[in-house]
Amino acid sequence: MVNRTVRVLPLLAVALSLVLLAGCGSSGGSPRGAGATSPSVSGTRSPAASGTSGRPAPPAAGAVPQPAHVLVVVFENKGYDNVVGSSQAPYLNLLAKRGALLTDSHGVAHPSQPNYLALFSGSTHGITDDSCPHTLHAGSLGAQLLGSGHSYASYAEGLPSAGFAGCDNGNYARKHAPWTNFANVPARTQLPLRALPTDYAKLPQVGFVIPDLCSDMHNCSVSTGDRWLSANLGGYVSWAQTHHSLLIVTFDEDEGSGANRIPTILAGQPVRPGHYGGRVDHYTMLRTLEAMYGLRPLGTAAHRTPLTDVWR
Repeated sequence: MVNRTVRVLPLLAVALSLVLLAGCGSSGGSPRGAGATSPSVSGTRSPAASGTSGRPAPPAAGAVPQPAHVLVVVFENKGYDNVVGSSQAPYLNLLAKRGALLTDSHGVAHPSQPNYLALFSGSTHGITDDSCPHTLHAGSLGAQLLGSGHSYASYAEGLPSAGFAGCDNGNYARKHAPWTNFANVPARTQLPLRALPTDYAKLPQVGFVIPDLCSDMHNCSVSTGDRWLSANLGGYVSWAQTHHSLLIVTFDEDEGSGANRIPTILAGQPVRPGHYGGRVDHYTMLRTLEAMYGLRPLGTAAHRTPLTDVWR
């Protein structure tokens, strides 16, 4: 009888220890292997969560910011290698260093006009030249923004008056002002460059800025356009860095090559600085603008993915 009791006591001790351990574990959360994760040390994020070099994590897949203001500037007929890294474009290269440079950006056609139409409406509408005038009854970014309660305007250098519908005026060219062709874009939103607010808080949520045929590098040098950008929008870029706003600088096309590779730069507070690959074009930029303001993608833009990796 004594021997049997001796053998039973160790078994009871082991069982009691297992019960106590199970009780302690039940208050510690889910067991490993059932979806549990180890807590981070001292509350710090791992590199995978916070990005590299201490930068904040990128938005979730498919996410884009909604900037307070966006200005889109379109220059003319210069390929990527004629601007990026060029001593003739110190300000543009400063923006590329401090902002996001898209290294595989492309125009969609030659000559100029189809590219502007693609950027503004998701289609070239069968227009393959720089002919003027045209009247289009189709969807456009301007009409989308106004119809959804957002503010929108365009500012063109050399435009003599708001809503001017002529094909040219000095160095102003309607072929570079696609909104003029759309019946659904009010004339009151088509403004001369001198109407661009100097109080940037009064800017529309989305605006396009079109330099004239010299300032946009079409008839004049890269250095001329670079100086124009610094003089006319350098103040806005500095302001945008602290006011959740954005500048997009792009070109309509290169000098006529089949690749049609162009510089595209984004600058402002929402932007994560860096160089970004992956092929994009004017439809991609339209799709991104539409995603920012919850708009239905127009035309070919529906077949593009908005930019997501360039944001803080």
